[in-house]
Amino acid sequence: MTNQELTRLVRASKESLSHLAHELKTPLTSIIGYADLFLRQQRQQPELKDTYTNLESIERVLKSGRLLVQLINDTLEISRYGAGQMKLQSTQIDVRSLINSVREMIEPLVAAKELSLVVECDRAPNEVIIDPLRFQQILTNLLSNAIRYTESGSIHLHCWRISQQQWAISVTDTGIGISPDVQTQIFNPYFRELTAPKVQSSDGTGLGLAIVSQLVQLMHGEIQVDSQLGKGSTFTVILPINSEN
Repeated sequence: MTNQELTRLVRASKESLSHLAHELKTPLTSIIGYADLFLRQQRQQPELKDTYTNLESIERVLKSGRLLVQLINDTLEISRYGAGQMKLQSTQIDVRSLINSVREMIEPLVAAKELSLVVECDRAPNEVIIDPLRFQQILTNLLSNAIRYTESGSIHLHCWRISQQQWAISVTDTGIGISPDVQTQIFNPYFRELTAPKVQSSDGTGLGLAIVSQLVQLMHGEIQVDSQLGKGSTFTVILPINSEN
């Protein structure tokens, strides 16, 4: 009876969390929209003569609101996975085309930190059967994470075919690296290792790698990490050519 009650409480807690997240998204989206509109109006109409301090405050509100929405979305992803509600919509895709679209989305973040992005897909499979949106999510999270913890140098994306059944994609950075004693924890939800003052104010939620790990498992793949403090990290995702199997 005790086990049944605990199971009921856990289920109720997950349902409450999901409901709360959905309820929060609507007002947060509205706040962000109005803050963004006001900020653009201030910049486009200099005659309003708003102070730099006020504009800076608006930017902080906007940044915080976006972070909250990201946190809610990531929490919903974790909740859906834990409830077994995350489903794949696999289809045949052109690997290089999908990688190129992700690269185009991520390039402004790379340019903003004056990093270089190197993409090597010469040995990538032409086509695979996979959920394109989920794969895009995996790749975007890995690249965003690499950019967040890299202050100078480069981000290297490499894709290749391992065999007739498997292919792999890796993201290598020249960032702060990950200490060996926490490498087994980085895929846990909300875990963040802050090892350098420059990333103390990082806007990450601590859920990106957890979501990547769960999606990779859902696709019957595996993820590996190779990292050294002060030298950078490499995350390698190995996936089946046909993720429906």
